Amino acid sequence: MCAAMDEAERRWNVCQSVLMHVVFVTLDQFRADALSCAGHEVVKTPNLDRLSRRGVRFANHFSQAAPCAPGRASLYTGMYQMHHRVVANGSPLEHRFDNIARAAKRAGYAPALFGYTDQGIDPSIVESADDPRLDSYEGLLPGFEMVVELDGRQQEWVDWLRDLGFDVESGIAGLATESERPAALSVSAYLVDHLIAWLDEQHGDVFVHASFIRPHPPYSAAGEFASMYDPAEMSPPIAPSEDRHGLHDIALTLPGIAAPTGEAEMQALKAQYFGMISEVDAQVGRILDALDERGELDNTIVIVTSDHGEQLGDHGLLEKLGYFEQSYRIPLIISDPRMAGAHGTVVEAFTEAVDVMPTLLDLLQLPPSSQCDGESLLPFLEGKQPKKWRDAAHYEWDWRYLLVGPHRIGGEVNPALRKCNLAVLRSSTHALVAFGDGETLCFNLSIDPTWRTKETDPVVEAKLLREMLSSRSQFLGGTFTDLLLAPDRPGRWPELPLPGHLD
Repeated sequence: MCAAMDEAERRWNVCQSVLMHVVFVTLDQFRADALSCAGHEVVKTPNLDRLSRRGVRFANHFSQAAPCAPGRASLYTGMYQMHHRVVANGSPLEHRFDNIARAAKRAGYAPALFGYTDQGIDPSIVESADDPRLDSYEGLLPGFEMVVELDGRQQEWVDWLRDLGFDVESGIAGLATESERPAALSVSAYLVDHLIAWLDEQHGDVFVHASFIRPHPPYSAAGEFASMYDPAEMSPPIAPSEDRHGLHDIALTLPGIAAPTGEAEMQALKAQYFGMISEVDAQVGRILDALDERGELDNTIVIVTSDHGEQLGDHGLLEKLGYFEQSYRIPLIISDPRMAGAHGTVVEAFTEAVDVMPTLLDLLQLPPSSQCDGESLLPFLEGKQPKKWRDAAHYEWDWRYLLVGPHRIGGEVNPALRKCNLAVLRSSTHALVAFGDGETLCFNLSIDPTWRTKETDPVVEAKLLREMLSSRSQFLGGTFTDLLLAPDRPGRWPELPLPGHLD
């Protein structure tokens, strides 16, 4: 009990203050290595670099799932996919789950959204089967108030462009022509224009989620950013291994997933992706500048991350899928001006998207949540090394959405689809892939960091598999598993000494 009180007091001492602004930024499909402060040889991200100097950058940070809706479900709830079970763009998120917006409301904020959250509504709370919200996965995460809606249709932006006299199509088609217009008219600039105008109207502390669609495909950077990088300077992607798993072979046949095989086409695609990176970097810079001009940057927590990564031609693939880390390794930068002692720190420990919500709970002075599978990153933000921390990252991919069409609740389900999933353990030396049918793959990253050399020692693979099973068994879920109902009052399990090997 004393230890628990000491921890509570420490959190209070670290975070005590009036409410602060919170700016939570997601940059869709952003690879972790596409930062100049991470040593990228070509791409320039001066504003994210600047934010890193004002805060802490987590260099080995991983999403929990792909594609968008599953990755965001983990980010918003602090739960692994094996618990929230959002397995596709279209899987509903259960209404009962806590999330970052609801947490912000408990802390006294009115959480505002610019962009989208890609979270399908829970059908059990809908009164009519004809509710249009059942026809889209691009629903609003409970707790947020939508200020500017920019989902897959980008309708507000498209209508605005049309009013300006542009002949533009909606959604992805509109994004594909961004290079034909000045960057000041991009969908990202539109979001930031409205966010800054909204900030100017606020008189209290804000919690705002700026959810950018870029650098998500189509690979077409806005305005001058389309010509910012010379395709000839683009390095070739990692080639596919000749010794491939069957799932990899299938992915290489999928339209829009198989990368261009021509060198010039692949170079041009990478140049556009990096142009999109630099454009969203510039837009993040505009937000930071606006806060600075208002004298509020030193009273603002800024978090920048992504929902998942991008293959960008590596292993012959585009987009986000499968088991390779390019689809899951993403940036995370957290800047809290109250913790200046750690500013400029780069954390090499493995961190995960599920760590973001428990971190926010700490920063907002809220109690920890038994729902969260992640751990608070507060010690790293304080410049400390936690006594215990994970030594590997974990993520999942469920590909049943590639095999079935949409159907409403009550439709027939094929039990074979339950095996269409995989889980990955990524340590500093190895990557273990465990498939739902019991098959495994193991790559030796100490010999070959490109994931093309398999581990030949079955003892090593067996050890990694035991570690994965042990890790997953610790996250079986259950909001009330640590509570006991008793005659006097609900109470936690007694704090008994653990066996020595578990302590």
